[in-house]
Amino acid sequence: LSTLLETLRACCGLSLGLAPSLLLPPPVATDCTSLGPSERLAFSPAARTRWLAPQVRAPGPLDPLYGMVRHFLSLVQLNPFPSELVRALLNEPSSLKVDEVVRYEAGYVGCAVTAGLYLVAVPTTGLCFCCCRCRRRCGGRVKTEHKAMACERGTLMAFLLLTTIMLLAGVACAFVTNQRTHEQMGPSVEAVPETLRSLRGLVSDVPGELEAVAKQFSVPQEQVLKELDGIGESIGPTIHSQLRSTMYSVLASVHSLGQALQVCTDQLRALNSCLVELQEGQQQLVLALEKHRDRLLALLQQPGCGQDCTDTQDRAQALELDADFTQVPPVGNVLHHLKGVPEAKFSNMVQEENTTFNSLPFLVAMQMELVIKDLKEAVAQKPEGMGTLAEAFPELEAAPRWSRALEELEENSRPYLQEVQRYETYRWTVGCVLCSVVLLVVACNLLGLSLGIWGLSAREDPSQSEAKGEAGARFLMVGVGFSFLFAAPLILLVFLTFLVGGNVQTLVCRSWESGELYQFADTPGNLPPSLNLSHLLGMRKNVSVLLTYQQCREGAALWKVLQLDDSYNLEKHLDISQYTHNLQQNLQNFKPNVQNLELLSPEAHRDLEALQNSGLEKVHYQAFLVQIQRPVVKTDLEQLAQELEGLAQAQGNSSLGQQLRMEAHGLRDLYREKVVPQQNLVGGPSCPEGVRPGAGASWPPGLLGLLPAWTSSFLQESACFLSRELSYFSQYLAWVREEVTQRIATCQPLSAALDNGRVILCDMVADPWNAFWFCLAWCTFFLIPSIIFAVKTSKYFRPIRKRLSSTSSEETQLFHIPRVTSLKL
Repeated sequence: LSTLLETLRACCGLSLGLAPSLLLPPPVATDCTSLGPSERLAFSPAARTRWLAPQVRAPGPLDPLYGMVRHFLSLVQLNPFPSELVRALLNEPSSLKVDEVVRYEAGYVGCAVTAGLYLVAVPTTGLCFCCCRCRRRCGGRVKTEHKAMACERGTLMAFLLLTTIMLLAGVACAFVTNQRTHEQMGPSVEAVPETLRSLRGLVSDVPGELEAVAKQFSVPQEQVLKELDGIGESIGPTIHSQLRSTMYSVLASVHSLGQALQVCTDQLRALNSCLVELQEGQQQLVLALEKHRDRLLALLQQPGCGQDCTDTQDRAQALELDADFTQVPPVGNVLHHLKGVPEAKFSNMVQEENTTFNSLPFLVAMQMELVIKDLKEAVAQKPEGMGTLAEAFPELEAAPRWSRALEELEENSRPYLQEVQRYETYRWTVGCVLCSVVLLVVACNLLGLSLGIWGLSAREDPSQSEAKGEAGARFLMVGVGFSFLFAAPLILLVFLTFLVGGNVQTLVCRSWESGELYQFADTPGNLPPSLNLSHLLGMRKNVSVLLTYQQCREGAALWKVLQLDDSYNLEKHLDISQYTHNLQQNLQNFKPNVQNLELLSPEAHRDLEALQNSGLEKVHYQAFLVQIQRPVVKTDLEQLAQELEGLAQAQGNSSLGQQLRMEAHGLRDLYREKVVPQQNLVGGPSCPEGVRPGAGASWPPGLLGLLPAWTSSFLQESACFLSRELSYFSQYLAWVREEVTQRIATCQPLSAALDNGRVILCDMVADPWNAFWFCLAWCTFFLIPSIIFAVKTSKYFRPIRKRLSSTSSEETQLFHIPRVTSLKL
C-alpha cells in the first residue's frame, strides 16, 4: 500500500504539473548563416568611354635640366600675365599695340638682340678669318721657339679640351632632348582629338546612359526571382533543424506521460481494491478480537490464576485494532472519473508526430507556394523612381550646340595638327643635322688634340712629328671652319625654338599652373562669346571656369556644376523604400498553418481531462500514510500466545491451563488468518522503477503549442531571406550612384582633359622642347671659345721653320760661299 501511495502522489504531481508546463522554451536565435552569403552581381557599364587616362610625366634624369631651363625663362620673362594684351588679341587683334607687346617681351627682345649680334658677328669674323688665311696673314705657325712656349701650349690645349668637353655634354643633351621632343609630339597631337571626343558627349549622352542604367534594375530582380524558386526548400529544413532538439524533447515527454498515466491508473485501482479488502478484513478482525479479549479477561481474572495473570491482563485488554482503515478517505469517486483511462495510445502518437515533424520542410514548401507567387509579382514591378531616372534629367538647350562646336573644333584642328607634325619632323631633322655638325666639331677638336699631342711627343723623329702635328692642326682648323659655317643656322634654330617654347612656358604654362589662366577666363569680357563656357552651355548664370574645374576635380555631379540642383535629385529617384516595404509586407503576411499538426489526439485530451477532473490531487494521502504506519493490532498476538502457554504450564488447575492453551492456539490462528493478510496488503507490491513523485510533471504542448516558436523561427528566417534579397537591390543602388556620379553625369572628364592638356603641353612637349634649344644654345655659344682656342693651339702643333743669319756661329760661316766679282784688267 505504501508504494501505491507513492505512485498516486506522482500521478497527482503529474496532474498538477500540466498547467505550468504549457510554457514554451525561448525560440532559438538565428544568425542568418544558414542561407549563405549573397552573390556579387555583375552590371554592364552604361557610360560610354569618355574617360582619359591621366597623363603624368615619370621622373627622369632630365628633370634637373628642365628645372634649370624654367628658372632661366623666369629670369627672361619677369612680367606677370598680360591680361590686357591677351584680351585685345582674342577680341580685337587690330587694336593690339606693338610697343606694349615689345614692353612685355623685353626679355625676349634682349635675347633676340644677342642672337642678332651673334648671327652677324660670327659669320663676319669667319669670313675675315678665311680671307686672312688665304693671304697667309693669320693662323700660321710659331716662328721662333722661346721658354714660355710649352706653358702657353699646355694652357691652350687645356682650355680647348675643357671647351670640347662642354660642347660634348651640350650636344649629348641636345640629341636626347631633340629625340624626346619628337617622341612626345606624336602622341600629344593625337591626344587632342581624343580629348575633344571625350568631351563631346559630356552633356548630350547623359539621358541615354541613364536609361541604360535604369534598365539594369532587372539584374537584381532576376536574381531575387531565381532565389524565390528555392526559398521554400531552404527555409523548411532550417526551421526543422532549429526546432529539432526541442521537438524531440517534447516527444520524449509525451512518451513518458503515456507510461506514467498508465501506471497511475493501474496503481489507483490496486489501491482502491486494497482499501476495500482491508476494510472488510478489519470488520471480521474486530469481532474476533473482542471475543478473544472477553474470554481471556474472564480466565485471567479467576481466583486460581496467579500474579502473572494480572500482568497478562493488560496485554489482553489491548486486544484491539491500531490501524483504522475506515478513517482513510475513499478513492472510488476518483476511479469513477478515471474509468477507461488511458484511452489513447501514446506510443503510436509519438511515432506519428515524429513522422509529421520530419515532413515539416515539405509542408512549409507547400504552404509558401502562394506567398512566393505574390512575392514574384511584387518583385516584377518597377519602382516609380527607376522609371523616371532618365526622363527627369534636365535637357540643356545648348547641349547640341556644345557637341557640334566640339565636333567642328575636332574637324578643323586636324589639318593644323597634321601641319604641326610635319613641321616637327622638319625641326627634328634640322636639329639632328646641326647636332651632328656640333658633334663633328667636337670630333675634329679631339682628333686635332690627339694628333698634335702625339706629334709633340715624337719630336726625336722630325719627319714623323711634323706630319702628325700638321695633321692635328689641320683637324683643328676643319673644326673651326665648320663652326664658322654653321654658326648662322645654329643661332637661327636656337632663337626660333626659344621664341616659341619660351613664350609657351612663360605665357601659358606658368599661368595655367598658377590658376591665372582660369581667373582670366572667369573675368567678364576677356573671352569672346564663342569661347565662353556659359554661352556654350546656354546657362542663364555665368559659370566660373575655376570653380567648375575645382568641383570637377573633386568629383561633383554634372547637375551640381551646371547649377541644376533644384530640378534634379538623384536620391529621390533611387528611393525604393516603398518597393522594399511591399516585399517585406508580403513575406510577413504569411502565417504557418499547423491546425492539422496537433500532437495529442482527442482520446489523449480526454485522458488528460479525466485525470485533471478526477480530484486525485484532493486525496488526503497523509491519512493513508498515518494508518499504514500503525500496526494492525496494538498487541503482538505471537508474544501474547507465548505468554498464555507459559501461564498454562504454571497453573495447578488443569482445566484452567487447558483453556489458556486453547486461547493461545486461537490467537495464533487469528494472527495467521486475519492479521498477516492485512499486513501484506499494507506493504503492497513494489512500484515500477522510474515512477516517483514529480515524474511527468514537464509536459510541452506539441506542434500546435510550438506554433509561436515555429512562427518566430519562420519570421527570423524570413527576415534573413529578405535581408539577403534586399542586399541585391543595395548592390544595384550603390552601383547606380557610382556609375551616375562618377562616370555618366560627372564633369571629371572636363577637369581630366584640362589636367592632361597642361601635362601634355607643358610637361611632355614644352619642357623637352625648351631643353633642346637650351642645350643647342649652350653648344652654339661655346663654339666661340672653341674657335679661339683651336686657332691658337694649331700654331703650336705646326713645325717651327728657322731662318739663316749672317751673324750666326762659326759653324755657319764654314758653308759661306763668297759672291763672284768682276776682274779689272
